[in-house]
Amino acid sequence: MARALLSGRDEELEHRVEELTFSRRALLDGFDAERRRIERDLHDGAQQQLVALAMDVGLLDVELAAAERDGGDLRAVRSALERIGVRVDGAVGSLRASIRGIHPRVLVDHGLGAAVAELASRSPLPVRASVDLPVRPSARLETAAYFVVSEALTNAVKHAGARSVSVAAGETDARFWLRVEDDGVGGARPVPGGGLDGLRERAVVLGGSLDVLSPAGGPTVLRFTAPLHDDERDAVPDVVGWCS
Repeated sequence: MARALLSGRDEELEHRVEELTFSRRALLDGFDAERRRIERDLHDGAQQQLVALAMDVGLLDVELAAAERDGGDLRAVRSALERIGVRVDGAVGSLRASIRGIHPRVLVDHGLGAAVAELASRSPLPVRASVDLPVRPSARLETAAYFVVSEALTNAVKHAGARSVSVAAGETDARFWLRVEDDGVGGARPVPGGGLDGLRERAVVLGGSLDVLSPAGGPTVLRFTAPLHDDERDAVPDVVGWCS
């Protein structure tokens, strides 16, 4: 009897270790892919804009020297300055977008509620948001929840054809929960290496779960839960549900 009981426990622990090992490997691959995305965004966006800005500054120097030498009209110089101002605004916007994709400052400074409100304000869809957390969760948990909301809003716009989205978050029995629902066409499926798959890996590493319910015709519901405190993670089984 002891052998039977212990062998079952060993198999369960072995399965858990294998799952966590796979999740951590997938997260490392995801971090590497994210690093390449950031490098590509900076190269194609801010870097190119800064190069063009440097060229405009050089041309402005030439035009200003010519105006000083010949006593000419400074309207060309003013036009160049306006052009540089536009390029500066564009470069700053690109840098802000890249930084926001890495880790939003509002999340660090003001918590998940403010970060979700900012996401909602930037969404082209109406978003109803309600975040009720008496105590701030850990930074890792807040970050994971933020990216669940961000991915859900992006999918609702790009793929679901949704007209509205609702976001709710809170805590029950020392567990954090988040629910995001859109009224789109449904049919969301996890794809290896895709956004939903990355969210699943984040949930597993935190000792939590991510459920996606997206029947054909909608709605699509993402439910993310995790223990609020790190010392509870080992007591909670890793459960990842994918329901159609």
